[in-house]
Amino acid sequence: MLRAFLDILFPPLCHICRTFIPAAGPLHICAGCRESITTISSPLCDLCGMPFGTIDGFDHRCGACSISPPRFDAARAATRFDGPVREMIHRFKYDQRVQLSRPLGLITAETLAPWAAAITSDLVVPVPLHVRRLRQRGFNQAVLIGQVLAHQWQLPLDRTCLRRIRWTEPQINLSAAERTANVRGAFAVSAPSRVEGRRVLLVDDVFTTGSTVTECARALKGAGATEVRVVTVARAVA
Repeated sequence: MLRAFLDILFPPLCHICRTFIPAAGPLHICAGCRESITTISSPLCDLCGMPFGTIDGFDHRCGACSISPPRFDAARAATRFDGPVREMIHRFKYDQRVQLSRPLGLITAETLAPWAAAITSDLVVPVPLHVRRLRQRGFNQAVLIGQVLAHQWQLPLDRTCLRRIRWTEPQINLSAAERTANVRGAFAVSAPSRVEGRRVLLVDDVFTTGSTVTECARALKGAGATEVRVVTVARAVA
């Protein structure tokens, strides 16, 4: 009775198309929009997680990772950065729709649950924002997504051990080489004892070139983390 009354006062609407959903569930995404979200699955690079352009096949090392392996031990993204997911992430980050952290986090937790269960992680660490950008935005999207993943996968979350120690320009309009230069030396671990000897799950919203998470992994491993694996909601795929 109470649920029906609340639905009248606050009808559950799809986060993407804003249509009424009789049985919204935890995602609050209608079946049509859910089907339009492209999840990433095998075959893909077993290191950086880039999906290959074939339907069949097995996971293996991509050419880029074979030539120049990244500092992290593995990376996985739940979805492609397009369609409804791209729209949700943009509204989440730039329109202050912080409630979207829950469906984005739940989609990631559900899609990557088999991979997360197959590895051993000790700690969830979000990619940090510079204090100046944090004041501008009012929240760190990686922290909010990390909270959902930590809860779903029953792992501790450390919001403050990894810090962004210098200002970096927004990466969105930079080339791959410019992105790498932009974030070089931008991160540091404030308390190495909190990551030393631990297997870290590094969380961010989007994996584009990997320059940010690579630099974060460099700082975490320099502070003594034994493994750094990266989880993102989405991945930009050419």
